Amino acid sequence: MKKVDCILFSGGAQGAEAEFGINAERFGVEEVNFTFEGHKVLRQRGLRVLNREELKAGDVSFEYVSRLMNRRYTDSPVFRKILQSIWHQINNGQEIYVVGRILKDNTVKGGTGWGAEFAKLCNKPLHVFDQERNAWFTWNEQNWAERKKGDEPTIGQSHFSGTGTRFLEESGRKAIEGLFRRSF
Repeated sequence: MKKVDCILFSGGAQGAEAEFGINAERFGVEEVNFTFEGHKVLRQRGLRVLNREELKAGDVSFEYVSRLMNRRYTDSPVFRKILQSIWHQINNGQEIYVVGRILKDNTVKGGTGWGAEFAKLCNKPLHVFDQERNAWFTWNEQNWAERKKGDEPTIGQSHFSGTGTRFLEESGRKAIEGLFRRSF
C-alpha cells in the first residue's frame, strides 16, 4: 500500500481528530474532514462541509443510540449533527482508529463511542487507543483484545478513519504518531 493512495476520513475537530490530520499531512496522506455549517474545526485541509441532505443520510435515532451505548444523550440539534458527521467518517473508512477510553460495558466514552459502535455494526476493523490504560485494543467481534508492545496496529486499508476524544493526552498523541510511523 502506498501512502499516496491513502485517505484519512476524520472530522478535524480539537483533540484526536486534529492530531490524526496533522499526522496525515506530515506523512503525505490525503485527508477528508467532515463537518457542518457553524461547527468549529482546527483542520482546514480536506474540509468537507456536509449539506442538510448529506447530514440527513447519517441520521440515527437518539433512542437507538442511547440504548446501544447504555446511556442517555440529549437530543440537541448540534449533537445530532455531530453524530451525523461521525456517521460519514465511519461510513467512508474501511478500518477505524479511535483514541479515547473503553468503558466497562465495552463501549467507548463520549460521542466518539457512537463511531466505535457504528464500526462494530458495520463489521469494520476497529482499533481503540485507551489513554487511561496507555494501550491499543482491537475489537474481535465479542471483546477488546489488548495489543502488546511490538504488536500495535498498522494502517492496512487505503481508506481509514481516525477519530476520538477532544481531550487528547500526550499518550494519545504518541499513539497516533506511532500508528502513522509504523504504517508509512
